[in-house]
Amino acid sequence: MRTLDDRIGISRGELKRKQRAAARPLPAEERLLADKPEHRVKRDPADRLTEDNAWGFRLEVPEYAYNHGELYNLGIERGTLTAEERYIINHHIVQTIMMLEKLPYPRHLRDVPLIAGCHHETMDGRGYPRRLTGEQMPLTARMMAIADIFEALTASDRPYKRAKRLSEAVGIMGNMVKQGHIDPDLFRLFLEKGIYREYGRRFLQPEQLDEVDISDYLRGA
Repeated sequence: MRTLDDRIGISRGELKRKQRAAARPLPAEERLLADKPEHRVKRDPADRLTEDNAWGFRLEVPEYAYNHGELYNLGIERGTLTAEERYIINHHIVQTIMMLEKLPYPRHLRDVPLIAGCHHETMDGRGYPRRLTGEQMPLTARMMAIADIFEALTASDRPYKRAKRLSEAVGIMGNMVKQGHIDPDLFRLFLEKGIYREYGRRFLQPEQLDEVDISDYLRGA
């Protein structure tokens, strides 16, 4: 039983959402966990991408900007992000492309927006933000995707995760090849030429430099 006014001591945004409904008289019965109307934050119409947008983005835009529902968040089946939170994270590449395409480039750099904008696309066309397939991406963009993933997995300056050892990073990327995420031929070249090892010697911590048996990945590539 709640005996205190739940509109005291909250932010203006929270208060505005609570005021959509009349205050309940006290004492009020409350569930320990619930999805309440005030948990759902409406999306600004300007934040919606139309299907015919000028950049060719094909992102699924959640109905709400945020959903703080307690049961909703506890019901996440995979990972720790809601659809709304994942959309916000994925949207960074949208902003990247929009900014890069506004800049002037010399002839030898004119593909920079396309190369940078494809590093979250996948070979099977299930990536973002344009859902391009491997055939639709230039070679440089597919190379960028591998470099971006490997750097993210092994980076030791991310406070939210532990840096992977070389063997762990290569193992994860090997599975990404099987799942149709990254180019199998480029991944094979990445291993055969020892690029992962050279990068490790130059930029990784000593404890990350373990032995990697690449034979299994080469047979499956």
